[in-house]
Amino acid sequence: MAAIAEPYRIKMVEPITLTTRAQREEAIRAAGYNTFLLRSDDVYIDLLTDSGTSAMSDRQWSALMLGDEAYAGARSFDHLVAAVRDNYGFPYVCPTHQGRGAEHLISKILIRPGQHVPGNMYFTTTRLHQELAGGTFHDVIIDEAHDPGSLHPFKGNIDIGKLEALVAKVGAENIAYVNVAVTVNMAGGQPVSMENLRAVREVCDRHGIILWSDATRLAENAWFIKHREPGYADRSSASIAREMLSHVDGLTMSGKKDCLVNIGGFLAMRDERILLKARELVVVYEGMPTYGGLAGRDLDAMAVGLHEALDDDYLTHRIGQVAYLGERLSAAGVPIVRPTGGHAVFLDAAAFLDHLSQDELPAQSLAAEIYLDSGVRAMERGIVSAGRDDQGRNRHPKLELVRLTIPRRVYTNSHMDVVADSVIRVHERRRDIGGLEFVYESPTLRFFTSRFAPIAPDVDGSMAGLERGGRDTAALAALA
Repeated sequence: MAAIAEPYRIKMVEPITLTTRAQREEAIRAAGYNTFLLRSDDVYIDLLTDSGTSAMSDRQWSALMLGDEAYAGARSFDHLVAAVRDNYGFPYVCPTHQGRGAEHLISKILIRPGQHVPGNMYFTTTRLHQELAGGTFHDVIIDEAHDPGSLHPFKGNIDIGKLEALVAKVGAENIAYVNVAVTVNMAGGQPVSMENLRAVREVCDRHGIILWSDATRLAENAWFIKHREPGYADRSSASIAREMLSHVDGLTMSGKKDCLVNIGGFLAMRDERILLKARELVVVYEGMPTYGGLAGRDLDAMAVGLHEALDDDYLTHRIGQVAYLGERLSAAGVPIVRPTGGHAVFLDAAAFLDHLSQDELPAQSLAAEIYLDSGVRAMERGIVSAGRDDQGRNRHPKLELVRLTIPRRVYTNSHMDVVADSVIRVHERRRDIGGLEFVYESPTLRFFTSRFAPIAPDVDGSMAGLERGGRDTAALAALA
C-alpha cells in the first residue's frame, strides 16, 4: 500500500520534550501508576485519548472568532443545528458540555427504574448513567467482538438473536431503548454494518422500541462501511453516515471526537417530545437550551468540525494512520485487536502479559510500563475500566486491553514509529513485567483517579523494579 501523506499543511507547532528514564520513574510513582494522573508536561507522545485532543483547522479557528456569546438565542446555536440537520438529518438539537452530559440527559428521559438497556458492548460513562437512572445494561454484541484475533469486518454488530432473546425475557415494555454505538470503543474501535443497523431497526419497529445511537465516532464507522460492505464503495462517507442515522431515532454525540473540537457535545433527535424534556433538564444540569454549557465559539467550531470530519480524504489518512501503527506492531508479533479500528490500536494485554492473571491488572501494568520505556502515554481498557458490579465484585471483561489512541490531525507517522519501537521493546522483555494492585480505588469510574502499586518481585529494568509507592495513608485519605 502506497504511503498516504497528511491531507493538510502544518501552520503552527507545539514543542514536546522527551524526558529521561529517571524523570519518568519519578512521574509514574507520583501518579500512582495511573497514566490518567500523569502531568501533561511529563508526557512525550500522548495517546491517552482522542477526546478533545484534535488539532482544529484554520476554518475552525476562524469560526471561534465569530462566535455569538449571547446568553439566549445565539446565532452560533443556529449554525450547529443547521450542520446537524444537513449532515445527520435530525431536526432537533440540544447542546451539552460534552458527550457524557448528553448521556446523562437521555438516560434520565428514557429510562424508568427497573428497565433494561441492550447495547453493543458497554462504554464506561454510558453504562454508569444508565445505572444511575435505574436501568440495567445488557451486552448484545456478536461473540466475535470479544475475540481479539477475529477478523470479522464488523465486530461492532448487534447479535439479533441475543437482542430478540432479551426482549422475549423481559418484555418490550421493559426495554427503555436499544443503544447502538458506532464505532464500538471497548471492542477496539470496531464498526457496525449498515445491514446490521437495518436489522436492529426492524426488531425495534416490530416491538415498538426506541433505537438510539452513541454516534461519537460515526464518521469512522461510515468509512469502514464504504470500504468493507458491498454496495458502498462508490458512496461518500458523508452520504453513508446520513443513511446510517436514518435508521435511528436519535443520538448522543461527543463533539470532542468526530466534531474535531476540544469541548462540546449534543443530543439530536426526531421526536419533539424528547427535545422538550431535554430542554427542561439541560437548564438544570448544563445551561440554556441554546448553549448547553458551551460558549458560542465552541458551538461554531463544532459546526465546522462536523462537516470536516466526514471528508473522505481526511478519513482515509486518519484510519490509515491507525492501520500503519497496527501493521508495524502486528508484524513484530505484538498481540493486538484485529482488524485495527478507526481511532486506536488496542494491545491485547492478556496475551501480551499472559503470565499475569486478570486480577493482577495486566493492562494497567502494561500502560505504565510503556510510559516508563518511552514517555508514550496510553490507557487501560480492561478490568480496571470495567469496575465493580452491584454486589461490589470486580467485573472480569473478556477483553483486557491497552488503548493507543491517536488524536486527530496531531501526530505524524514518525511519531507512530516511536510508539511502535517502544511497544516492541517492551514486548521483548514482557516476562520481566509484574502486576499492580489498588492502593486507592475510586467508587465510580475508577480508572480515572485510582492509584496502584507494584505487587511483583523486584526485577531490574522494569516497572516491578521501582520502589513501591502511593501508600501514604494520609494522602490516600485526602484523595478519598
